Amino acid sequence: MMFARVVLLVAVLVLLHAAFSTYEHLSHLKAMGKPEGSLPQDIVVEALLSLVLGILGASLNAPEVKEITWRSEMKKRKIDDMDSRLSFASWTNRGTELLSK
Repeated sequence: MMFARVVLLVAVLVLLHAAFSTYEHLSHLKAMGKPEGSLPQDIVVEALLSLVLGILGASLNAPEVKEITWRSEMKKRKIDDMDSRLSFASWTNRGTELLSK
């Protein structure tokens, strides 16, 4: 669990560094009066590395998957708890009173 958090922290730091490097590169191009070109390969690789590390860290940091089937729910509950319906059905009606007149 601690390893996953360290990997996530490293991914965030690498991503911040890639963003700062991009800002510096574009500022340098603007100062030189050159049109904006593509980013250097090292910045692109750094951003992709942070993406991979972030996915890995998030996957390792995720909690254990729970089973969500009917069978697993019935292991925790009794059938009486699941099938306890309120008696909302009323079998009496006003038909006899309406037709009697």
